[in-house]
Amino acid sequence: MSCHRYVSRVVAIALLSAIAVALPAQLSPVHAQSTAVAVAKDTGEPKKGVAAKAIDKVKEVAKSASDIFARVPCLPPKGGAKAMGSLPRVAAKLAAGQPVLIVAFGSSSTEGFGSTAPEFTYPNRLAAQLHRAYPTANITVLNRGKGGEDAPEMMARLQNEVINAKPDLVIWQVGTNAVLRNLDPGETGKMVEDGIARIQAAGADLVLVDPQYSPLVNTRPESTSKMVSLLHKVAELRKVGIFPRFEVMREWHENQSMAFDSFVISDGLHMNDWGYACFAQLLGDNIIKSVGQVKLGVNVPTAGVQAQKPM
Repeated sequence: MSCHRYVSRVVAIALLSAIAVALPAQLSPVHAQSTAVAVAKDTGEPKKGVAAKAIDKVKEVAKSASDIFARVPCLPPKGGAKAMGSLPRVAAKLAAGQPVLIVAFGSSSTEGFGSTAPEFTYPNRLAAQLHRAYPTANITVLNRGKGGEDAPEMMARLQNEVINAKPDLVIWQVGTNAVLRNLDPGETGKMVEDGIARIQAAGADLVLVDPQYSPLVNTRPESTSKMVSLLHKVAELRKVGIFPRFEVMREWHENQSMAFDSFVISDGLHMNDWGYACFAQLLGDNIIKSVGQVKLGVNVPTAGVQAQKPM
């Protein structure tokens, strides 16, 4: 073997190794190898900086929801996406061509623990989907998730980190840590109801997100059932939307026969890149449908808003 061929082969092996390390968990080694080969063909002989460029290209490809769903599709629940009730403020802002600010408020699954990069968190996935749906709109999604928190800690920062931002829509993910920490469901419900009232008084639309269906959460079935039921009752009482994440994720496992490790990381609690991507996709579908209903006059804004029922 010539010296030139030997060096080329060593560089190629190093390139493949670098890509395999940097790839998100959702891309298989076969995908990594084929991507590296494609990059090599595009750029000719390996040279300084090729590995970094290849890794960047793979990451860029992985940002696309369609790419991450190539292995396992993100299917809507049986019966299709259900509207979460009208979102009059968001609809009015979009219709008027005004900027729309969304605040994703919650704990670690909002912050994005378990994702392999910031762009793979659910708020960033959601922002990308809304930008595709409304390409001329100025839509911003702020991530205000902090790991380990539940209603008590969230209420302490509600004013400074959420209300003071003057959001048009707040997506509030809450309840999981209350279950894991054995917090009183009744007290949690009171705090969530108070928080909803404050957000509504500020003029923002609001969507609640209930706990995730995952092995660790499922070790406390009675507490989880109470929390999910409580959040849906509060949403109905306060006339706000609720995204039934628990039922959506249970459908992945029970009706779509997906193993937990297909959408949950090894800690048995947090979602992986695919889980966040599908969650964001279905949530975004519901937001788009809800906004469209307001525009078409299907729902009556404010007083007539109906909360989504559990599936």
